[in-house]
Amino acid sequence: MERLALRSTLRAMTAGAVFALAGFLGPALAFSQASADRALPFPLRVPDGFRIETVSRQVDGARFLAVAPDGDVIVSEISRGQVVAVDPGAPSSAAPRVVARGLSRPNGLAFRGNDLYIATWSGIVVIPDYPSGIGSPRVLFSDMPRNGDHNARAMALASDGTIYVSSGSDCNICRESDPRLATILQYRADGTGGRIYASGLRNASGLAMDASGRLWAVVNQRDNLTPDHTNLPTEEVDLVQEAGDYGWPSCYPDGAVRRPNPEFAGASCEKVLPSTFSLPAHNAPLQAVFYQAAQFPARLRGALFVALHGSWNRNPPDGYKVVAVRFEDGRPVAAEDFVTGWLTTSYRVLGRPVGVAVAADGSLYISDDTGYLFRVSYAGA
Repeated sequence: MERLALRSTLRAMTAGAVFALAGFLGPALAFSQASADRALPFPLRVPDGFRIETVSRQVDGARFLAVAPDGDVIVSEISRGQVVAVDPGAPSSAAPRVVARGLSRPNGLAFRGNDLYIATWSGIVVIPDYPSGIGSPRVLFSDMPRNGDHNARAMALASDGTIYVSSGSDCNICRESDPRLATILQYRADGTGGRIYASGLRNASGLAMDASGRLWAVVNQRDNLTPDHTNLPTEEVDLVQEAGDYGWPSCYPDGAVRRPNPEFAGASCEKVLPSTFSLPAHNAPLQAVFYQAAQFPARLRGALFVALHGSWNRNPPDGYKVVAVRFEDGRPVAAEDFVTGWLTTSYRVLGRPVGVAVAADGSLYISDDTGYLFRVSYAGA
Protein backbone atom coordinates (compact mmCIF):
# COMPACT_ATOMS: atom_id res chain seq x y z
CA MET A 1 0.00 0.00 0.00
CA GLU A 2 2.83 2.40 0.85
CA ARG A 3 4.51 1.83 -2.55
CA LEU A 4 1.23 2.36 -4.41
CA ALA A 5 0.62 5.56 -2.51
CA LEU A 6 4.14 6.80 -3.31
CA ARG A 7 3.68 6.12 -7.05
CA SER A 8 0.37 8.00 -7.05
CA THR A 9 1.97 10.92 -5.26
CA LEU A 10 4.89 11.08 -7.71
CA ARG A 11 2.56 11.04 -10.71
CA ALA A 12 0.58 13.94 -9.29
CA MET A 13 3.61 16.14 -8.59
CA THR A 14 5.44 18.53 -10.90
CA ALA A 15 8.77 17.44 -12.32
CA GLY A 16 10.66 19.83 -10.06
CA ALA A 17 8.90 18.52 -6.96
CA VAL A 18 9.62 14.93 -8.01
CA PHE A 19 13.32 15.74 -8.20
CA ALA A 20 13.23 17.36 -4.77
CA LEU A 21 11.41 14.38 -3.24
CA ALA A 22 13.75 11.96 -4.99
CA GLY A 23 16.73 13.70 -3.44
CA PHE A 24 15.10 13.52 -0.01
CA LEU A 25 14.34 9.81 -0.36
CA GLY A 26 17.89 8.92 -1.32
CA PRO A 27 20.47 8.67 -4.13
CA ALA A 28 18.99 5.55 -5.74
CA LEU A 29 15.56 7.09 -6.30
CA ALA A 30 17.11 10.41 -7.33
CA PHE A 31 19.15 8.61 -10.00
CA SER A 32 16.07 6.69 -11.18
CA GLN A 33 14.01 9.85 -11.58
CA ALA A 34 16.86 11.69 -13.31
CA SER A 35 17.29 8.79 -15.75
CA ALA A 36 13.55 8.75 -16.48
CA ASP A 37 13.53 12.51 -17.07
CA ARG A 38 16.32 12.21 -19.67
CA ALA A 39 14.85 9.13 -21.38
CA LEU A 40 14.31 9.30 -25.14
CA PRO A 41 10.77 9.63 -26.53
CA PHE A 42 11.64 7.08 -29.21
CA PRO A 43 14.75 5.01 -30.00
CA LEU A 44 17.67 7.02 -31.37
CA ARG A 45 21.00 5.41 -32.21
CA VAL A 46 24.48 6.88 -31.78
CA PRO A 47 27.92 5.35 -32.43
CA ASP A 48 29.66 3.22 -29.82
CA GLY A 49 30.97 5.26 -26.92
CA PHE A 50 28.37 8.01 -27.35
CA ARG A 51 25.29 8.73 -25.25
CA ILE A 52 22.14 10.61 -26.22
CA GLU A 53 19.57 12.03 -23.81
CA THR A 54 16.54 14.31 -23.81
CA VAL A 55 17.15 17.85 -22.57
CA SER A 56 13.71 19.36 -23.26
CA ARG A 57 10.30 18.11 -24.33
CA GLN A 58 8.82 21.62 -24.46
CA VAL A 59 10.28 23.28 -27.58
CA ASP A 60 7.34 23.15 -29.98
CA GLY A 61 8.41 23.67 -33.57
CA ALA A 62 12.08 23.87 -32.55
CA ARG A 63 14.34 25.09 -35.32
CA PHE A 64 17.91 26.39 -35.15
CA LEU A 65 20.12 26.45 -32.07
CA ALA A 66 22.86 28.49 -30.44
CA VAL A 67 24.57 28.03 -27.10
CA ALA A 68 24.82 31.14 -24.92
CA PRO A 69 27.99 32.01 -22.99
CA ASP A 70 26.14 31.12 -19.75
CA GLY A 71 25.28 27.64 -21.11
CA ASP A 72 21.62 28.25 -22.02
CA VAL A 73 20.53 26.60 -25.26
CA ILE A 74 18.76 29.16 -27.45
CA VAL A 75 16.08 27.72 -29.72
CA SER A 76 14.14 29.46 -32.49
CA GLU A 77 10.46 28.57 -32.85
CA ILE A 78 9.71 29.91 -36.30
CA SER A 79 6.02 29.00 -36.39
CA ARG A 80 5.41 30.72 -33.03
CA GLY A 81 7.38 33.83 -33.90
CA GLN A 82 9.60 33.54 -30.87
CA VAL A 83 12.99 32.51 -29.52
CA VAL A 84 13.33 30.65 -26.22
CA ALA A 85 16.11 29.61 -23.85
CA VAL A 86 16.42 26.13 -22.37
CA ASP A 87 18.35 25.58 -19.15
CA PRO A 88 20.06 22.24 -19.87
CA GLY A 89 20.21 21.45 -16.17
CA ALA A 90 16.46 21.80 -15.63
CA PRO A 91 13.99 18.90 -15.90
CA SER A 92 13.08 18.10 -19.49
CA SER A 93 9.46 19.01 -18.73
CA ALA A 94 10.39 22.55 -17.64
CA ALA A 95 8.99 25.37 -19.76
CA PRO A 96 11.68 27.30 -21.66
CA ARG A 97 12.16 31.00 -21.00
CA VAL A 98 10.95 33.30 -23.77
CA VAL A 99 13.83 35.45 -25.01
CA ALA A 100 12.01 37.33 -27.78
CA ARG A 101 8.48 37.15 -29.16
CA GLY A 102 6.48 38.75 -31.94
CA LEU A 103 9.23 38.15 -34.48
CA SER A 104 8.66 37.47 -38.16
CA ARG A 105 9.80 33.91 -38.92
CA PRO A 106 12.86 33.77 -36.61
CA ASN A 107 15.25 30.99 -37.56
CA GLY A 108 19.03 31.44 -37.65
CA LEU A 109 20.82 32.18 -34.37
CA ALA A 110 24.37 33.16 -33.44
CA PHE A 111 26.30 34.81 -30.64
CA ARG A 112 28.96 37.48 -30.92
CA GLY A 113 30.24 37.78 -27.39
CA ASN A 114 27.12 38.08 -25.25
CA ASP A 115 25.00 39.56 -28.06
CA LEU A 116 22.42 37.21 -29.57
CA TYR A 117 21.74 37.64 -33.30
CA ILE A 118 18.42 36.38 -34.67
CA ALA A 119 17.77 36.01 -38.40
CA THR A 120 14.16 36.91 -39.25
CA TRP A 121 12.19 37.09 -42.48
CA SER A 122 13.38 40.61 -43.30
CA GLY A 123 16.72 40.89 -41.53
CA ILE A 124 18.58 40.63 -38.22
CA VAL A 125 17.42 41.42 -34.69
CA VAL A 126 19.94 41.64 -31.84
CA ILE A 127 19.37 40.91 -28.15
CA PRO A 128 22.25 42.82 -26.51
CA ASP A 129 24.25 41.44 -23.60
CA TYR A 130 22.32 38.20 -23.10
CA PRO A 131 20.60 37.53 -20.74
CA SER A 132 20.39 41.03 -19.23
CA GLY A 133 19.30 42.48 -22.58
CA ILE A 134 16.20 40.30 -22.86
CA GLY A 135 13.29 42.64 -23.47
CA SER A 136 15.44 45.18 -25.32
CA PRO A 137 15.77 43.82 -28.89
CA ARG A 138 17.06 46.12 -31.62
CA VAL A 139 16.67 45.76 -35.37
CA LEU A 140 20.08 45.73 -37.02
CA PHE A 141 18.68 45.71 -40.56
CA SER A 142 15.35 44.84 -42.18
CA ASP A 143 15.84 45.30 -45.92
CA MET A 144 15.84 41.67 -47.07
CA PRO A 145 13.19 40.61 -49.62
CA ARG A 146 10.24 38.93 -47.89
CA ASN A 147 9.82 36.01 -50.26
CA GLY A 148 6.93 33.59 -49.87
CA ASP A 149 8.98 30.39 -49.97
CA HIS A 150 12.35 29.23 -48.59
CA ASN A 151 12.31 32.13 -46.14
CA ALA A 152 13.80 30.48 -43.05
CA ARG A 153 17.02 32.49 -42.89
CA ALA A 154 20.32 30.88 -41.99
CA MET A 155 23.12 33.07 -40.68
CA ALA A 156 26.84 33.01 -39.98
CA LEU A 157 29.04 35.61 -38.28
CA ALA A 158 32.65 36.06 -39.35
CA SER A 159 35.36 36.96 -36.84
CA ASP A 160 35.75 40.42 -38.42
CA GLY A 161 32.09 41.24 -37.75
CA THR A 162 30.78 40.45 -41.23
CA ILE A 163 27.27 38.98 -41.32
CA TYR A 164 26.20 36.39 -43.88
CA VAL A 165 22.52 35.51 -44.25
CA SER A 166 20.72 33.24 -46.69
CA SER A 167 18.05 34.53 -49.05
CA GLY A 168 16.26 31.51 -50.52
CA SER A 169 14.37 31.19 -53.78
CA ASP A 170 10.67 32.01 -54.05
CA CYS A 171 9.81 28.87 -56.00
CA ASN A 172 10.86 25.35 -56.84
CA ILE A 173 12.33 26.29 -60.22
CA CYS A 174 11.97 29.73 -61.85
CA ARG A 175 13.70 32.96 -62.81
CA GLU A 176 13.52 35.32 -59.84
CA SER A 177 12.25 38.87 -60.26
CA ASP A 178 14.47 40.04 -57.39
CA PRO A 179 18.19 39.29 -57.92
CA ARG A 180 18.70 39.08 -54.14
CA LEU A 181 16.72 35.82 -54.01
CA ALA A 182 18.51 32.45 -54.28
CA THR A 183 21.65 34.06 -52.87
CA ILE A 184 23.73 34.59 -49.76
CA LEU A 185 23.78 38.22 -48.72
CA GLN A 186 26.63 39.93 -46.89
CA TYR A 187 26.36 42.86 -44.44
CA ARG A 188 28.83 44.87 -42.42
CA ALA A 189 28.86 44.42 -38.65
CA ASP A 190 26.70 47.54 -38.23
CA GLY A 191 24.06 46.17 -40.61
CA THR A 192 24.90 48.45 -43.54
CA GLY A 193 26.26 47.69 -46.99
CA GLY A 194 24.03 44.73 -47.81
CA ARG A 195 25.06 43.08 -51.07
CA ILE A 196 24.93 39.79 -52.92
CA TYR A 197 27.92 37.69 -51.86
CA ALA A 198 27.15 34.52 -53.87
CA SER A 199 24.30 33.57 -56.20
CA GLY A 200 22.67 30.57 -57.85
CA LEU A 201 21.92 28.98 -54.46
CA ARG A 202 18.33 27.77 -54.43
CA ASN A 203 18.14 27.56 -50.65
CA ALA A 204 21.34 27.88 -48.63
CA SER A 205 19.50 26.47 -45.63
CA GLY A 206 22.51 26.26 -43.30
CA LEU A 207 25.63 28.44 -43.06
CA ALA A 208 28.78 27.79 -41.02
CA MET A 209 32.28 29.23 -40.64
CA ASP A 210 35.17 26.78 -40.42
CA ALA A 211 38.28 27.17 -38.24
CA SER A 212 40.04 29.01 -41.07
CA GLY A 213 37.25 31.57 -41.39
CA ARG A 214 35.85 30.16 -44.62
CA LEU A 215 32.11 30.25 -45.26
CA TRP A 216 30.29 26.99 -46.03
CA ALA A 217 26.67 26.39 -47.00
CA VAL A 218 24.42 23.37 -47.15
CA VAL A 219 21.92 23.73 -49.97
CA ASN A 220 18.44 22.29 -50.53
CA GLN A 221 18.04 21.56 -54.21
CA ARG A 222 14.91 21.44 -56.40
CA ASP A 223 12.05 18.93 -56.38
CA ASN A 224 10.27 17.04 -59.15
CA LEU A 225 13.20 16.68 -61.52
CA THR A 226 12.32 14.44 -64.44
CA PRO A 227 12.95 11.66 -65.16
CA ASP A 228 14.69 10.68 -61.88
CA HIS A 229 13.18 12.69 -59.03
CA THR A 230 14.04 9.95 -56.53
CA ASN A 231 17.83 10.23 -56.83
CA LEU A 232 18.40 13.69 -58.30
CA PRO A 233 19.39 16.37 -57.78
CA THR A 234 21.89 15.74 -55.02
CA GLU A 235 21.93 18.11 -52.05
CA GLU A 236 25.04 20.23 -51.60
CA VAL A 237 27.78 21.13 -49.14
CA ASP A 238 29.52 24.10 -50.73
CA LEU A 239 32.57 26.18 -49.96
CA VAL A 240 31.12 29.61 -50.70
CA GLN A 241 33.25 31.84 -52.90
CA GLU A 242 32.70 35.57 -53.17
CA ALA A 243 30.87 36.39 -56.43
CA GLY A 244 30.49 32.67 -57.06
CA ASP A 245 27.59 31.43 -59.20
CA TYR A 246 26.28 27.99 -58.16
CA GLY A 247 24.00 27.50 -61.12
CA TRP A 248 20.38 27.63 -59.98
CA PRO A 249 17.89 27.81 -61.69
CA SER A 250 19.61 26.95 -64.95
CA CYS A 251 21.59 23.99 -63.62
CA TYR A 252 21.21 21.23 -61.06
CA PRO A 253 23.94 19.15 -59.37
CA ASP A 254 24.47 15.51 -60.21
CA GLY A 255 27.31 14.89 -57.81
CA ALA A 256 30.18 17.19 -58.74
CA VAL A 257 28.74 17.81 -62.22
CA ARG A 258 26.07 20.41 -62.98
CA ARG A 259 23.55 19.68 -65.72
CA PRO A 260 20.89 21.86 -67.36
CA ASN A 261 17.48 21.73 -65.73
CA PRO A 262 14.79 20.50 -68.15
CA GLU A 263 13.07 23.88 -67.86
CA PHE A 264 16.29 25.51 -69.13
CA ALA A 265 17.42 22.83 -71.55
CA GLY A 266 19.70 25.12 -73.56
CA ALA A 267 21.60 26.41 -70.53
CA SER A 268 25.37 26.16 -70.33
CA CYS A 269 26.59 24.82 -66.98
CA GLU A 270 30.30 24.78 -67.72
CA LYS A 271 31.17 28.09 -66.04
CA VAL A 272 29.17 27.75 -62.83
CA LEU A 273 30.83 26.39 -59.72
CA PRO A 274 30.43 22.67 -58.99
CA SER A 275 29.26 21.28 -55.67
CA THR A 276 32.10 20.87 -53.22
CA PHE A 277 30.52 17.76 -51.68
CA SER A 278 27.25 15.91 -52.28
CA LEU A 279 24.59 14.60 -49.92
CA PRO A 280 21.74 12.30 -51.03
CA ALA A 281 18.83 13.80 -52.95
CA HIS A 282 15.93 15.33 -51.00
CA ASN A 283 17.53 14.80 -47.59
CA ALA A 284 16.91 18.50 -46.80
CA PRO A 285 20.03 19.58 -44.89
CA LEU A 286 19.25 22.37 -42.43
CA GLN A 287 21.50 23.68 -39.67
CA ALA A 288 25.19 22.79 -39.90
CA VAL A 289 28.00 23.36 -37.41
CA PHE A 290 31.74 22.66 -37.43
CA TYR A 291 32.99 20.67 -34.47
CA GLN A 292 35.98 22.52 -32.99
CA ALA A 293 35.76 21.09 -29.45
CA ALA A 294 37.81 18.31 -27.86
CA GLN A 295 35.25 15.95 -26.26
CA PHE A 296 34.55 13.79 -29.34
CA PRO A 297 37.15 11.42 -30.83
CA ALA A 298 39.91 13.01 -32.93
CA ARG A 299 38.46 11.76 -36.22
CA LEU A 300 35.39 13.97 -35.69
CA ARG A 301 37.24 17.14 -34.77
CA GLY A 302 36.79 19.59 -37.60
CA ALA A 303 33.82 17.61 -38.97
CA LEU A 304 30.70 19.40 -40.16
CA PHE A 305 27.63 18.11 -38.34
CA VAL A 306 24.49 18.48 -40.46
CA ALA A 307 20.84 17.93 -39.49
CA LEU A 308 19.02 16.21 -42.37
CA HIS A 309 15.35 17.14 -41.96
CA GLY A 310 14.22 14.40 -44.33
CA SER A 311 12.41 14.14 -47.65
CA TRP A 312 8.81 15.26 -48.02
CA ASN A 313 7.93 13.75 -51.42
CA ARG A 314 10.52 11.06 -52.07
CA ASN A 315 9.42 7.42 -52.18
CA PRO A 316 10.81 5.77 -50.16
CA PRO A 317 11.57 8.55 -47.66
CA ASP A 318 15.20 9.33 -46.89
CA GLY A 319 17.22 11.52 -44.51
CA TYR A 320 15.80 12.09 -41.01
CA LYS A 321 19.17 11.89 -39.27
CA VAL A 322 22.27 13.81 -38.26
CA VAL A 323 25.43 13.14 -40.21
CA ALA A 324 29.07 14.04 -39.68
CA VAL A 325 30.87 15.22 -42.81
CA ARG A 326 34.55 14.50 -42.19
CA PHE A 327 37.23 16.77 -43.60
CA GLU A 328 40.83 16.17 -44.65
CA ASP A 329 43.17 19.02 -45.60
CA GLY A 330 40.28 21.46 -45.47
CA ARG A 331 38.03 19.53 -47.85
CA PRO A 332 35.04 17.25 -47.12
CA VAL A 333 35.80 13.63 -47.90
CA ALA A 334 33.04 11.45 -46.43
CA ALA A 335 29.71 11.63 -44.62
CA GLU A 336 28.81 9.13 -41.93
CA ASP A 337 25.64 8.60 -39.92
CA PHE A 338 25.90 10.06 -36.44
CA VAL A 339 22.38 9.98 -34.97
CA THR A 340 19.66 7.88 -36.59
CA GLY A 341 16.26 6.52 -35.62
CA TRP A 342 13.87 9.29 -36.61
CA LEU A 343 12.98 7.14 -39.65
CA THR A 344 12.20 3.50 -38.90
CA THR A 345 13.02 0.54 -41.13
CA SER A 346 9.34 0.47 -42.12
CA TYR A 347 9.60 4.17 -43.12
CA ARG A 348 7.61 5.50 -40.21
CA VAL A 349 8.67 9.06 -39.36
CA LEU A 350 9.04 9.62 -35.60
CA GLY A 351 10.49 13.13 -35.71
CA ARG A 352 12.55 15.53 -37.81
CA PRO A 353 15.96 16.89 -36.79
CA VAL A 354 16.55 20.56 -37.56
CA GLY A 355 19.21 22.29 -35.48
CA VAL A 356 22.70 21.43 -34.24
CA ALA A 357 24.99 23.36 -31.89
CA VAL A 358 28.14 22.60 -29.92
CA ALA A 359 28.26 23.31 -26.18
CA ALA A 360 31.29 24.64 -24.29
CA ASP A 361 31.98 21.15 -22.92
CA GLY A 362 32.01 19.68 -26.44
CA SER A 363 28.63 17.92 -26.34
CA LEU A 364 26.31 18.33 -29.32
CA TYR A 365 22.74 19.63 -29.03
CA ILE A 366 20.14 18.59 -31.61
CA SER A 367 16.64 20.02 -32.04
CA ASP A 368 13.63 18.11 -33.35
CA ASP A 369 10.73 20.21 -34.59
CA THR A 370 8.21 17.83 -33.05
CA GLY A 371 9.18 19.48 -29.76
CA TYR A 372 12.42 17.96 -28.46
CA LEU A 373 15.96 19.01 -27.66
CA PHE A 374 18.58 16.27 -27.36
CA ARG A 375 22.20 16.19 -26.18
CA VAL A 376 24.92 13.82 -27.43
CA SER A 377 28.05 13.30 -25.35
CA TYR A 378 31.04 11.00 -25.58
CA ALA A 379 32.10 8.74 -22.72
CA GLY A 380 34.61 6.57 -24.55
CA ALA A 381 34.35 3.16 -26.18
